[in-house]
Amino acid sequence: MSRAIFIRLFAVPVIFVTALLALPARAQDEAPDALIKHLSAEVLDSIKADPALRTGDLTRIIALVDAKLMPNMNFKRMTASAVGPTWRQVSPEQQKRLQEEFKILLVRTYAGALAQANELTLTVKPLRASADDKELVVRTEVKRRGDPVQLDYRMEKTPGEGAGWKIYNLNVMGVWLVETYRSQFAQEINTKGVDGLIAALTERNKSNSRKS
Repeated sequence: MSRAIFIRLFAVPVIFVTALLALPARAQDEAPDALIKHLSAEVLDSIKADPALRTGDLTRIIALVDAKLMPNMNFKRMTASAVGPTWRQVSPEQQKRLQEEFKILLVRTYAGALAQANELTLTVKPLRASADDKELVVRTEVKRRGDPVQLDYRMEKTPGEGAGWKIYNLNVMGVWLVETYRSQFAQEINTKGVDGLIAALTERNKSNSRKS
């Protein structure tokens, strides 16, 4: 196995789990790079302190994601971007189902990496942004023994209730998460429609559950 392939197979799930288990929503005026910096530090402490997380307890992980991640993420936008243009024609009930199944897929896919996540360290790169920016990218490097791995957060500044910076996409080693799933989802939608995609995600989650 080449070194590049090995890094992707190991680092991507571990890093993604670290990104997934973000802690509580922050003050509305907090800078996005500061949010990512202490959010990442706190999540590593959380993993070290919780044996259930490190052993991949799905119920515990989903509860933590619901309580701690969602205030810091625009998951509806993430799901809509992954589904693509078809999202505009999807009913509210279908949107709800897609978000639920997509979240379970992501959590279950990467749950097994938690045992190694407490060995990671993260460095936030200097942020190039102006006070008027509504969307930006926070760039970081994650390290576990070997060379640093690129991990970037695409974020937006949201108004109104719950205002503040929200994550809506992740880039691991040059690969954006949403774009990766968009190509997979498009194939399913083109052949079986939106309900077919929901059914495929549901079956995949059930299959993953039987294997765990």
